[in-house]
Amino acid sequence: MAESTTTPLPTEAAAGDSSDNNNHDGDGGSAEDKNREEAMMVLVQAKRSVESLPQDLAAAIRAGRIPGAVVSRFFELENSRFLRWLMQFDGFRERLLADDLFLAKVGMECGVGMFTKTAAEYERRRENFFNELEVVFADVVMAIIADFMLVFLPAPTVSLRSPLAGNAGHIAKFFHNCPDNAFQVALAGTSYSLLQRLGAIARNGAKLFVVGTTSSLVGTAVTNALINARKAVDKSSAGEVENVPIISTSVAYGVYMAVSSNLRYQILAGVVEQRILEPMLHQHKLMLGALCFAVRTGNTFLGSLLWVDYARLIGIQKANEEHKD
Repeated sequence: MAESTTTPLPTEAAAGDSSDNNNHDGDGGSAEDKNREEAMMVLVQAKRSVESLPQDLAAAIRAGRIPGAVVSRFFELENSRFLRWLMQFDGFRERLLADDLFLAKVGMECGVGMFTKTAAEYERRRENFFNELEVVFADVVMAIIADFMLVFLPAPTVSLRSPLAGNAGHIAKFFHNCPDNAFQVALAGTSYSLLQRLGAIARNGAKLFVVGTTSSLVGTAVTNALINARKAVDKSSAGEVENVPIISTSVAYGVYMAVSSNLRYQILAGVVEQRILEPMLHQHKLMLGALCFAVRTGNTFLGSLLWVDYARLIGIQKANEEHKD
């Protein structure tokens, strides 16, 4: 992979990007005015008009909410036919503009997910692995379904959301203004309070609870169907394998994703990748991608281990007597 020439996005100083809303630079000029001027210069150089851009991006430029580097990155992404198509969707556009390795990270998670989760199940179950294949299958299926959302929801974004209408409720306005990642670096001219960053964790936790519960419902339903089919074919196994409890397993997995997965992926994307690895290796995308792959693989494996222990702790999965810790 060739080294990237993408210009890093301008950000607020580390000490000031999470505690206040001061949008003026040291010379007394407005940060919004500087952003708007930079963006317009990029448009002139590219011989493009604001009207040629997606509505949310054009509105953000007019409001001075994004710097010229974001507009430059948008034009770079447009050079790819696939990325140009993908950026038609709001959620993808905001994430691709914030992280040019976003799609690679999605591929990493989904690609290694099945292998690492199966390996983690074997690590915990050992000699009982094949005796508990139905439970292993449920764990792997529900985890793979959720992998994409675990990358998508906590990913840092370039916020292009327009302000809510004045008659919107206070709670809706609060969560609307929260970042997508609690630890993400704020763009120049933007800042997030501590409360807004905590709100990002709560909002993503609620979404991941729904994702986890739904994916588990699918996984356990399929697993129970396989168990019942096995019992119908092999009558001798009728008493050996029990159906997986659907409701308790699904709710438990939703809670697990809302708490453990939510926090781990928020920290991974916002702290480890965006604040540590990206600044050090911005011009060395191959090495950056390799390190992201390594830490994401380790995080996925750790998550699988934690899920098995958590499931046994609350009693929705039971190890055989000879395999108790």
